Amino acid sequence: MRFNPKARLDTSRMRDSGAGGGGGGMGGGLGGGSGTRIPLPGGTKAGGGLGVVLIIVVILLLKACGGIDLTGAISGTGASGYDPSRFTGDSAAYQSCQTGQDANDKPETCGLVAVENSLNDYWEGAISQQAPNARWQPETAVATFSGGTSTQGCGQASSAMGPFYCPNDGTIYFDPTFFKEILQGQLNGPAGAFVEPYVVAHEYGHHIQNVLGTFNKVKTQQGPNSDSVRLELQADCYAGMWARSATSTQDSEGNVLIEDLTQQDVDQAIAAAKSVGDDTIQKETTGRESPEQWTHGSSAARAKWFTTGFNNGTLAACNTFNGQPVE
Repeated sequence: MRFNPKARLDTSRMRDSGAGGGGGGMGGGLGGGSGTRIPLPGGTKAGGGLGVVLIIVVILLLKACGGIDLTGAISGTGASGYDPSRFTGDSAAYQSCQTGQDANDKPETCGLVAVENSLNDYWEGAISQQAPNARWQPETAVATFSGGTSTQGCGQASSAMGPFYCPNDGTIYFDPTFFKEILQGQLNGPAGAFVEPYVVAHEYGHHIQNVLGTFNKVKTQQGPNSDSVRLELQADCYAGMWARSATSTQDSEGNVLIEDLTQQDVDQAIAAAKSVGDDTIQKETTGRESPEQWTHGSSAARAKWFTTGFNNGTLAACNTFNGQPVE
């Protein structure tokens, strides 16, 4: 993936809340958004009891979010509940990110800005064209932190949760170290330049669900065709929609921000989707599959729905709530 060197970057929605010293940048794992996280079960070998820590974090954040089930069943607020003024972080970590060339030179920081800009530009147009009755609202912020942070809408967050989207403040949160330490190091996930953009695109997909009111459709929490799984697979599909149009999406000045997206990039996104399927994580951490406990979808289904979005590019094609099996 290569960015247009002449394109201008907008850092106004980028935040680095620090909380332990972390800088910003691309990274983090893929757990699913809307307050969801990688579904590591308790007793996992990953991180020596990390599953227990995750369960504690899930309970605390669930209480703080007033009904947002971090394991996948979501009861989020609508886009009308956003209040950007509630976010008190700053974008100092990204002030040097001015152009697409900065994104090429500093992918660990400015690359994240460029991906966020591209996602914002793409979805503003897609919502206008494909869902004209929806009220477009950009996400309040993409917020990076180190170790832990206090969110504006979902209470305390830990890097152990992985990236997540908080519908109460319209913000995507993640610790950049999560990707290397957990997804790659402990779950044997893929590496590559397009893995992190896929992570952010998946989380942005949850923001689109918030804009469209999809969270209200989530009633069942677990199982291969549960509403929780449908929500996650739809976010994968939305990530594929953006990837399909990334090299043709223009900013307000008519510049295409992403100049080149190769088949290798797409393959990396699909590999990332597979690596965080419920079945893959269960086999990696417990040695067996338990479909009745799935909250995010199987590896095959996650790859399938990303590919569906990439091949079709429409909200209609990403309708996982049509009553048909998604696995």
